Amino acid sequence: MNMRITFADMFSGAGLFSAGATRAGMTPLFAIDLSKDAIATYNANVASVGIVGSVLDEYQLPEVDVLLAGPPCQGFSTLGRQDPLDVRNSLALEVPTWARRTGASVVVVENVPPFLRSTKWRELADCFERDGYMIQTWELEAADYGAPQLRRRSFTIASLIGEIEKPKPLASPHATAGEVLSRPVSDGDAMHVWPTPKGVAAERIKLIPVNGDKRDLMRLAPGLCPPSWATVGCQATDVWGRIDPDQPVNTLRCTFQNPSKGRYLHPTENRTLSLREGARLQGVPDNWQFVGRPYPVARQIGNGVPVPLAEAVAQSVSDAIQAWRYRTAA
Repeated sequence: MNMRITFADMFSGAGLFSAGATRAGMTPLFAIDLSKDAIATYNANVASVGIVGSVLDEYQLPEVDVLLAGPPCQGFSTLGRQDPLDVRNSLALEVPTWARRTGASVVVVENVPPFLRSTKWRELADCFERDGYMIQTWELEAADYGAPQLRRRSFTIASLIGEIEKPKPLASPHATAGEVLSRPVSDGDAMHVWPTPKGVAAERIKLIPVNGDKRDLMRLAPGLCPPSWATVGCQATDVWGRIDPDQPVNTLRCTFQNPSKGRYLHPTENRTLSLREGARLQGVPDNWQFVGRPYPVARQIGNGVPVPLAEAVAQSVSDAIQAWRYRTAA
């Protein structure tokens, strides 16, 4: 017995979570996101099953085995304001409704780790438990599963088929940013673009040494540094920082082409990461083409689940469903 395992993807974005699921052998039947560019990217690279819309609206949904959901994390992320009143926080509570409507046996809700300690997560878990689902939570580091990126994510697993085994980290050493950034990019790749630094930004970047950051600028060229940097002191030391090629890159945010937002400068070249390089650091293959202008594309990349991590989670779910089917068929 090896019947296909189907899934739907809420808050799908460009489809990085779905890409991991398809690598694990699952078949996508439905995806939804508010962004027309993200859905265009999804349909071009994953499968033509995505629609533009809100999860609050009514749709004719297919029956699926698995429901994936990555509700907005801005209200929970330590990189944001962690606003408990953010209206987007409540969107997570739509997931149990969609689980009932699709008949999903397993639901996977991905978010930042603080989500697991929020009141909204407790409400979500209560909804699932009332519907008979068993709840598990995992906090997984993307670098442990083959992504060249330090990105810790939470996964809430709601299951009607019993416990699902947590994916085991890879035994091999972590992939590094240097391994990814040293690979040549095809000539004419429309994704291999970055903002051209000008003025003060260009002067700053030229002065930042290997593995350096704003602290080096403050030492070498204080005249290029705003007074606020001295006030902030030892905080936010990664901004205007060069990527360490010998380590996984720091969490790739939507603003990874802005050096003032993190350690996103190329290790040796005087520029930020290109869109293609950002996609590679998320585990996206080079045959993917993203739809939209540069910043919306960067958002699609930065908002996604690293594909190797998504694949590891989906493989554990797939294995559990296949094992459950064997048991119930015996």
